[in-house]
Amino acid sequence: MKDLKKNKSNESQYGDTGHEWDGIKELNTPDPFWLRALFYVMLFFSLGYWFLYPSFPGQQDDGILNWSSDKETIEGLKEIQSIRDKILPEFNKASFEEILKDPKLLKFAITGGKSAFHNNCSVCHGIGGSGNKGYPKLAAGSWIWGGKPDDIYQTLKYGIRSEHPEARDSQMAAFGQDKLLTEEQIRTLVPFVMGLHDGTGYSDQANAIYQANCASCHGKDGAGNREVGAPSLKSGVWLYGGDEQTIYETIYYGRMGVMPYWEGRLDDPTIRQLTIYVHQLGGGE
Repeated sequence: MKDLKKNKSNESQYGDTGHEWDGIKELNTPDPFWLRALFYVMLFFSLGYWFLYPSFPGQQDDGILNWSSDKETIEGLKEIQSIRDKILPEFNKASFEEILKDPKLLKFAITGGKSAFHNNCSVCHGIGGSGNKGYPKLAAGSWIWGGKPDDIYQTLKYGIRSEHPEARDSQMAAFGQDKLLTEEQIRTLVPFVMGLHDGTGYSDQANAIYQANCASCHGKDGAGNREVGAPSLKSGVWLYGGDEQTIYETIYYGRMGVMPYWEGRLDDPTIRQLTIYVHQLGGGE
């Protein structure tokens, strides 16, 4: 009853718009003062923003404040380059050992290396070196060719099977495809290889096959051989996967992944920064 009286009071006070539907009239009630005030505040703020910053459609200049995102980016890059130019001569003269012992140079190397890694390496090796199938998990510290800075630097600079004259090279034989081992021998070998890291899956027959065909590269106990890029089979870190089917495929078909070389694509200081960053990802060696 009160609502009905209130509606009649509003109708007499404001009138209606002439719109009516199913007995419901649209009253000509004005918007609240606070809403109208907010509208004008935002309107004048927008107009001011158009003049102060380059935000008006088709605006060619940088506004009254002479600011633009392009200018801010360029100024930021100049500041970074200025800092880099100050420390770069000292960094270039220092050995990897000296860099690792100098907090300032180490921070400089890791900062630059992290940026280079995200731009060039993370698509394969994952953010933070977490790895992907077929691409080593750098954070695990399970180094195939050696984990000292000089080893990593050589890998980054020249690559692996990359067609660079100085590239590292190794070959995993396709024991099944090239008929070096029978199907039965490979099936016998698979559980033995899977269990090298914890001692399970051993049999005299499998051990004999392993020693005759695999030990020359991977070592008698599966510890690996960095001189020929043969991974450790004892670490429990698998490049392509540690399940039975994947290991079978690795032995049967062989593996020969490619690591691109970065010489000529990145300058030497960047490769050295990247070396330190990757070295630290795996806990150093």
